[in-house]
Amino acid sequence: MAETAAERAHPGGRRGLGILGAVRRALDYPLFYGLLFLFGLMSLAWSLTAALIGPLLPRRIAGPLGRQAIGTGFRLYLGTLRACGVLRTDLSALDSLKGDGGLLICPNHPSIMDAVLLISRLPDVVCIAKAPVYDNLFFGGGARMAGYIRNDAPNALVKMAAHRVRAGHRLLIFPEGTRTERAPVNALKGGFALIAKTAGVPVQTVFIEANSNFLGKGWPLFRKPEFPLVYTVRLGRCFDPPTDVRGMVEDLERHYRAEL
Repeated sequence: MAETAAERAHPGGRRGLGILGAVRRALDYPLFYGLLFLFGLMSLAWSLTAALIGPLLPRRIAGPLGRQAIGTGFRLYLGTLRACGVLRTDLSALDSLKGDGGLLICPNHPSIMDAVLLISRLPDVVCIAKAPVYDNLFFGGGARMAGYIRNDAPNALVKMAAHRVRAGHRLLIFPEGTRTERAPVNALKGGFALIAKTAGVPVQTVFIEANSNFLGKGWPLFRKPEFPLVYTVRLGRCFDPPTDVRGMVEDLERHYRAEL
């Protein structure tokens, strides 16, 4: 980058700015690890609390309360990241998905951050949680109280998910099945289309775009990214309830590849 006249006239100022930049970058590391520790602490505290109170509450109370608690916790955490200057987001497009009526919400899945971002804005969605998450000390209690659906028996999963969506819930499901391994999307799995067909509900596509592959496939948990992290969410096409599962999978995959 070309030097300005002021920089040429005051080389000591350049050195000062360089030192300040180095100090700021050095402080990024304790900030980053401190924020990771905070997320783990918040998750553990709620998981243990939910494991204790969840079984004592009626299901009609425990589920909504558990989902609202997770959504609130995620909003507080993301707010802390923004206040620390390490995160910028635009999630406003999700506001139009709030309301009554069964719907499948189907985003692409670039990173572990995706669920945190979406649930923070759509706290009452029902999610599908992998068995290791359901059994995890840090997340299991909260997932069980929230009524998230355990993903370890495909037939039971489809029936339970379809039942929830027919009852008017919004279901968050990642059609790729796992984080994106090769951009723009992995080949889509058919489970989401089978749920939509069984429940007779539409499928809303959602596109998550980021300036970093932070916590994407192959990104180690403790590897610090460049700050700030920037995430933008926008809505894609809403597909009618499918009659052909394979056709729905192919249509969605083409839509993702065209838009991302």
